[in-house]
Amino acid sequence: MNGSSMRERGRLAGSQEIEAAQIRARVAWLYFIGGLTQQEIADQLGLTRLRINKILGQVRTDGSVFIDIRLPMADCIEAEQRLKERYGLDEATVVPALPDEAEQQRVIGEAAGAVLDRLLEDGMGLGVGWGKTLAAGLKRITARPMPRSWVTSVMGGLTRGSGSSTFEVATGYARAISAECYYLAAPLYFPTPESLTMLLSHHGISETMRRARTVDVALLSCGDMTTRSLLVQTQTVAESLESLRAAGAVGDLLGVFLDADGRPVEHPLNERVLSLAPHELTSVRYSILASGGLYKVPIVRAILRAGYVKRFVTDERCAAALLES
Repeated sequence: MNGSSMRERGRLAGSQEIEAAQIRARVAWLYFIGGLTQQEIADQLGLTRLRINKILGQVRTDGSVFIDIRLPMADCIEAEQRLKERYGLDEATVVPALPDEAEQQRVIGEAAGAVLDRLLEDGMGLGVGWGKTLAAGLKRITARPMPRSWVTSVMGGLTRGSGSSTFEVATGYARAISAECYYLAAPLYFPTPESLTMLLSHHGISETMRRARTVDVALLSCGDMTTRSLLVQTQTVAESLESLRAAGAVGDLLGVFLDADGRPVEHPLNERVLSLAPHELTSVRYSILASGGLYKVPIVRAILRAGYVKRFVTDERCAAALLES
């Protein structure tokens, strides 16, 4: 095939992609804004109802469309106010409870992304943790250039990724605001405290840690002590699970295992973890914890009791449990 033929095929493919995107946009507008039924849209655009249904499913799941409900939900608003009063928070966001755990995680993440989106200004440093909840928040970040800002991971990573590792999450937020990204390009846990100390003397790691300690905004999640936690699923933590529980751990924040009052437990893992220390979060201008589910209540309560964060996003069930005692 000659060069002109290849260019023509490329031009046609690009044209088809643009046309498909225009159709998706028109279907989404007619359904979500125009209020037309799927059949009415199919008739208007000359498409099958099956294709309309498929397009609507795609734009919901890929983040092209999100629904912003402006009507107040009294129970959620009451829980938000009580959480602020109980734990001395600057802001609390409570979303309705959902039966599906993965969907609940996604909704909490998106709500946290909306909170972050309101706070971001050019020139700010953004520190992010990891996990599926924080990855979901990307859908609510308004893409815009913030050339004077930067993003950094605030904890080391795992040796495998699934779209929610420290590297992937930090990169996603940096791309959304066209900002430079810094990584703690090393494992979360080191073999010995000495090996961790040696790594921290490396210029690149020490520079990233310096930035992590000077962020204006921190977006974080936390982990419980069950196998639902991706951290607990790792060999390093799984092998130490019994001794961590014996030390009083109820979960982790930034890979640091905490007791019921939010104090780091005495355990070897806490001596060789590459991350910000939880107490360092108290000096961050805007700190956001996004986490929910009844199984997260012990660690979330510990974090809130210790005052590590000032903004909290969760679901109704978790909020109710946190307000019980």
